[in-house]
Amino acid sequence: MSILIGDMLPHGSFQVMGEEGPETIDVTEFFTGKTVLMFAVPGAFTPTCSTSHLPGFVVHFDDLKEKGIDDIICLSVNDVFVMDAWGKANNAENLIMASDGLAELTCSLGLELDISAAKMGIRSRRYAMLVSNGIVQQLWLDEPGEYKVSSAEYVLSQL
Repeated sequence: MSILIGDMLPHGSFQVMGEEGPETIDVTEFFTGKTVLMFAVPGAFTPTCSTSHLPGFVVHFDDLKEKGIDDIICLSVNDVFVMDAWGKANNAENLIMASDGLAELTCSLGLELDISAAKMGIRSRRYAMLVSNGIVQQLWLDEPGEYKVSSAEYVLSQL
């Protein structure tokens, strides 16, 4: 079952690239006391994710911050090295490029997508989520194969 508006984020972690290599970030600690916009993509360097989804959040970063967002996270079921390289390739230095390499956080959210038929395994569904102090305030969940309500432009229009 998918996480719902009003639910507390599950315990878990994700990885980011720190100055000295990969760092593991505790979800509960990270989301406590702030408002975070987290969006997820099926895969780094994939067509829609690279041409539309990630760039939209890069372009609208300042606009989203003006709406009271403390941090913006891009989450994907890719390793931390791929997420770091993808962020650098897309000028996403203001975003937190988060790796969920084993899909553990994604599965605990109930937002996994099995695309094994395309030889890509378990990935994340495409979504954006507004989280305040660890509690989901809004969830914009695209249907598999779609890119609509999780876009930066749509999310911005809803804030």
